[in-house]
Amino acid sequence: QVLLVFAKEDNQSNGFCWACEKAGFRCNIARTPESALECFLDKHHDIIIIDHRHSRYFDAEALCRSIRTTKPSENTVIIGVVRRHADREESSILPLISAGFTRRYVENSNIMACYNELIQLEFGEVQAQFKLRACNSLFTALEKSQEAIEITSEDHVIQYVNPAFETVMGYQIGELIGKELTEVPINEKKADFLDTINSCIKIGKEWQGMYYAKKKNGDSIQQNVKILPVVGQGGKIRHYVSISRLCNDNNKVLVNCSLGSTGCICYIQTCRHKDRRKGSLDVRSTTSRGSDGSSQRRHSSMARIHSMTIEAPITKVINIINAAQESSPMPVAEALDRVLEILRTTELYSPQLGTKDEDPHTSDLVGGLMTDGLRRLSGNEYILSAKQTHQVAGSLISPISLNDIPPRITQAMENEEHWDFDIFELEAATHKRPLVYLGLKIFARFGICEFLNCSESTLRSWLQVMEANYHSSNSYHNSTHSADVLHATAYFLSKERVKQTLDPIDEVAALIAATVHDVDHPGRTNSFLCNAGSELAILYNDTAVLESHHAALAFQLTTRDDKCNIFKNMERNEYRTLRQAIIDMVLATEMTKHFEHVNKFVNSINKPLAALEENGNNGDGESIKTVLTSPENRILIKRMLIKCADISNPCRPIEQCIEWAGRISEEYFAQTDEEKRQGLPVVMPVFDRNTCSIPKSQISFIDYFITDMFDAWDAFADLPNLMQHLDNNFKYWKGLDERKLRSLRPPPE
Repeated sequence: QVLLVFAKEDNQSNGFCWACEKAGFRCNIARTPESALECFLDKHHDIIIIDHRHSRYFDAEALCRSIRTTKPSENTVIIGVVRRHADREESSILPLISAGFTRRYVENSNIMACYNELIQLEFGEVQAQFKLRACNSLFTALEKSQEAIEITSEDHVIQYVNPAFETVMGYQIGELIGKELTEVPINEKKADFLDTINSCIKIGKEWQGMYYAKKKNGDSIQQNVKILPVVGQGGKIRHYVSISRLCNDNNKVLVNCSLGSTGCICYIQTCRHKDRRKGSLDVRSTTSRGSDGSSQRRHSSMARIHSMTIEAPITKVINIINAAQESSPMPVAEALDRVLEILRTTELYSPQLGTKDEDPHTSDLVGGLMTDGLRRLSGNEYILSAKQTHQVAGSLISPISLNDIPPRITQAMENEEHWDFDIFELEAATHKRPLVYLGLKIFARFGICEFLNCSESTLRSWLQVMEANYHSSNSYHNSTHSADVLHATAYFLSKERVKQTLDPIDEVAALIAATVHDVDHPGRTNSFLCNAGSELAILYNDTAVLESHHAALAFQLTTRDDKCNIFKNMERNEYRTLRQAIIDMVLATEMTKHFEHVNKFVNSINKPLAALEENGNNGDGESIKTVLTSPENRILIKRMLIKCADISNPCRPIEQCIEWAGRISEEYFAQTDEEKRQGLPVVMPVFDRNTCSIPKSQISFIDYFITDMFDAWDAFADLPNLMQHLDNNFKYWKGLDERKLRSLRPPPE
């Protein structure tokens, strides 16, 4: 943003106005010092250009000094426009600098001259100020770090220590800054030992080890120290960063995160891993059965929702408001109802992930699945699919009719309405083309062609195009995974509570979204693509990269050829509604918003339903219907449905669960291999094929992502068989881990 301070409009002010427009900068104009100061305090401009040519209108230097006294001006670039004197001696710039100006501009109203000045400012002073602003956040992290941090110059002059360093060593910061290390008795001067450290760090290598330091009071303390040389201007070492931890501090571990070439190192701490299962909802309590086992279990599921471990801050707020409503007069209770309505429809449900103790497997899974990667400054690029030729209807073999399916495939799909359906048997029978056949059968069962007003041959062509654009070379994200998610989606849609809630258009959207939700998946995570600078990551601004690509490509492939355009006969408004629902469901499979979706579902659906049941309102059909069928809640239910279908592997029968675990592990192993080959950040270091414990990774995944989500979904949809499988599978992985086994299966007896 640019603020122009000119008392009167003239060619120079117009030149800068037009230059701002050409450069795409937002521009404000002030005519008086008062209005300039007021405008700046409101907008916080990056650049201020003050007319210094006419002292009779206002004192430019006084205005600059006034602006510089304000806090927001700390990182603002201020330019003074001065007269051009061809016949006079060049005047000194020092008065301008003293007044607070960054630099001067000798008047020149030529638009290109003004434009060039702005562009030079943007890539010079303004960009430098942005970096300085960013440094404030880095120093805030250093100030709050509980590790003792010291930064010295290349000559070992102390330039910075954080409060933790002051506390540990007993010095005040003023006693240390500007002193050479040799002037301050902060270490045991063992010459040979110090020479060893210096010989290591002076050649650019970091040193880590045990180190005895002497506090101000003379006490000697043992520390675990890491010293890192920081390369700066001219490719030389310009700083040393020292991070110290007392050796008896057993409950902390260091996790370092180096930030590009800035030379700043931040350290964060985590607690030792505890068995998160103890703090999660106990799925074993859901598996007991009696003559009325289902209703008893559903009641306990609803009650369990109140103690869910995924509480975000907003959940606590809602609970407080609910409690306050019970003892409030009617007007207050109604007002609080409106507050709850607002809270339940805004983006306030993401939890604080740090509240769950992390082990390496969990933190790697969270880092790999819930972030968009670490920034990288190299030129490495990972090019995929954006330029590849996608399969279209005309290039495919003529599809087989639903009435002409081979007997082996028909037999493999016989029990597709049941949860224990074996997708791998169908994969083998169809030679890795299960999606077309299962899709034809499930879509026929749900009457999709009738709803879309399209022919069966169009649907067959569409299914073939979608399946052809899944990568069969991926061990996990291939068309078998898509068929598996489609099967789970159809199974959930058949549950009574779900059928009561969703409209036909919702069912169609869910089945189509399940089919396309991973189309053209490259077998790599979003973090990998962002780190590698892939074309897709650039296209989608490092945000929900794959999910955005899946949704966009699905519609591109569908609408580019009438032969497979299942939407071609739909009425425009209905198509828009369906399209929006499909996109929303595909984007919901992105894991960065996992906890937000689960929290919203729990607070907007589980808890209101539980409250109605606990208050004896089972027969109050209208109240339940209101909760279930509001447009906002139907969206939450559809998101939860496809999320559960997408990662339901741990709830499948044990052999299927094991097979899926092996496939996803292999895909992560391949990614780690490629990251190492390309010199990219390793997003999930535990997924190293030589050292990974698959049981531990599955235990972490179930604890962190699966348990709470399926408890919530079970409380809504009544899924005792899934919860029994989940419990069995968790015990299986736990048993392998307790035997210190890292493989998918125990060795033969």
